[in-house]
Amino acid sequence: MLDTLDAAAVRRWCAGGLAALRRHQGEIDDLNVYPVPDGDTGTNLVLTLTSAQQALAMDLATLPDGGSTAHGHALRLMARGALLGARGNSGVILSQILRGLADTLAAAPAVRGRQLAAALGDATAAAYSAVAQPVEGTVLSVVAAAARAADSADSDDLPTVARAAAGAAAEALARTPEQLPALARAGVVDAGGRGLCLLLDALVEVVTGESPRRPAPAPRPVRPPATADRETGSTDYAYEVQFLLDADADAVARMRQTLAGLGDSLVVVGDGATDAASATWNVHVHVNDVGAAVEAGVEAGRPHRISVTRFADQPPAAPAVAAHGTAAPAGDGRAAVVVASGAGIAELFTGEGATVVPGNPSTGELLDAIRATAAARVVVLPNDPNTQAVANAAAREAHALGVRVSVVPTRSPVQALAALAVRDPQRRFADDVIAMAEAAGACRYAEVCWASREALTVAGPCRPGDVLALVEGEVHLIGADLADTCTAVVDRMLGGGGELVTLLSGADAPEGLADAVAEHVARRWPFVEVQAYAGGQPHYPLLVGVE
Repeated sequence: MLDTLDAAAVRRWCAGGLAALRRHQGEIDDLNVYPVPDGDTGTNLVLTLTSAQQALAMDLATLPDGGSTAHGHALRLMARGALLGARGNSGVILSQILRGLADTLAAAPAVRGRQLAAALGDATAAAYSAVAQPVEGTVLSVVAAAARAADSADSDDLPTVARAAAGAAAEALARTPEQLPALARAGVVDAGGRGLCLLLDALVEVVTGESPRRPAPAPRPVRPPATADRETGSTDYAYEVQFLLDADADAVARMRQTLAGLGDSLVVVGDGATDAASATWNVHVHVNDVGAAVEAGVEAGRPHRISVTRFADQPPAAPAVAAHGTAAPAGDGRAAVVVASGAGIAELFTGEGATVVPGNPSTGELLDAIRATAAARVVVLPNDPNTQAVANAAAREAHALGVRVSVVPTRSPVQALAALAVRDPQRRFADDVIAMAEAAGACRYAEVCWASREALTVAGPCRPGDVLALVEGEVHLIGADLADTCTAVVDRMLGGGGELVTLLSGADAPEGLADAVAEHVARRWPFVEVQAYAGGQPHYPLLVGVE
C-alpha cells in the first residue's frame, strides 16, 4: 500500500483509469437518457483521458519548476492535457475535477489522506463552477459525495480515504435516477458519474494494490411518465444572460444583489485567482431586462463574452429571417467557427463564411480553429448541448491568448444558420453576438430519428425501430412511418407560428424525404417559406428549423 501519492503513482492512476474507461466505454455510451443512438459519454471520457495520458508522456524534468513538486507537475500535466483534449460536457467536467486536484496537491510536500480529502473538496468546487446551471443526479452529485466521504473519514491514511471516496461515489451513482427524472424515465444511472466511479476505483487500486469489485449498475425499473416530472425551470423570465467579468470580489458581491433582484437561476463563479483585482468571474442569470443585467456587470467591472439566449417558444411576428444562402463577410477582424456533422451542413456554413470544425471536437481542436482564423474577435457556434462546454473551455483558453471569443449556445445546425444570417460586421461585436443569440433562440428546432432501445418518454413508450420526433430535445411524437412523423412534427411546430422552415436531410434519409415534407408545407401552409438542403448528418434523417 502507498502512504503517499507520488509522480509515478499519478502516472499509474492515469493509465489505469484510461484502461478502465476503455473496457467500459460501450457500457457508458449506452447510458442514454433518451433512446436515440448518439450516446457518446464513454467515448468522450476515453478521448479526454487519452489526451491527459499523452500530456503525461512529456519529460517532467524539462518543465519549469514553478515551486511545484514532482507529483504536482504530473497532476498539472494531466489536468492540462485533459482540458485541451476535453470532449463533451463530461470531458470538460472531468478536466475541471483534475484541475481542482492539481491546484490543491501541486505544492503539497506529500499527498496523504487529509490532503486527498481537501483536494476532492476543491475538485468538487471546480466541477460545479464549470457548469452554468448545476444539476443534481449527475457526475456533480457523485464527486460531491466522494468529497464528503473523504472528509468524514478524518484520516491521514491514504488508502482509507481513497476507499471511502470511491465507495461513496458508487452509492451516489446508484441514487442518480432518484435525483434526475430523465434518468428515471430511461431506467439508467448517470453516464458521467459512472465514468468518475471507474477513475476513483482505479485510484484505489493504485494506492492499495487491490481492485474494488463492483458490479456494473443494474438497470432500474422504468418509472411511468406521470411520476417523472420534466425539469423545465422557471417560466417567469424570458432571457438567459451570461458573461465573463473582470472585477474585484466586493464589486461582484454588490452585483450579485442587483442581479438577484432582476431574475433567478443566478450563478457567479470565479477563476480562483489569488489577486482579487485580476480575478475573472463567470456570471449567469435568467432575466426579462437584458440591458439591466449587462449594466450591472458594467458597474461592477469589465464584462466580456456576453451571450444572450431567448427562451420564448414562439418567434416574433416580425420579418422573416433572410435566406441562408448569402455569406456574411467576416471583416473587421471578426470570424465565426461552427461545429458541423455532415458534408452538406459543412458546405452551408462554409458558404456563410464560417470556419467549420467536424462534430464532437476536443477543446484543443476548437482552439486551433479559433487561432487559425487570425481574427481578434470570434463567435463560436457549437450546435450541440454536449459541445457547448467544450466551446466554453476553448473560449477561456483563447481569452488567455488575447482573442475575444463569444459562444452562442446553439443546440442545432438550424439555429446556427439563423444566427449567421443576421451577422452584421457593421455592428459592435457585443451587439452582433446578442443579435445572433436572439436569432438562434427564436429558431425552434426538431430532430427526427429512429429509437434504438425500449424506453418510456414523455410522449409514451417506444420500441426499437419506432420513429421519434424530438422538439427542443424532448420527444413529442412517436410514429411508425418516417415521412408521416416528419410532416406531423412540422405541422405541430408551425401551429405555434412561423414564417420560414429549414429542412436538413440526413445521411440515412430516404431519397426525396425533404422534398416530400416541403411539398406538404406548401400545400398546408402556403404562406410559409421552405428551404431544403442535403445536410448529410448522421443519426437524424431530418433536422427541422422554424423561424
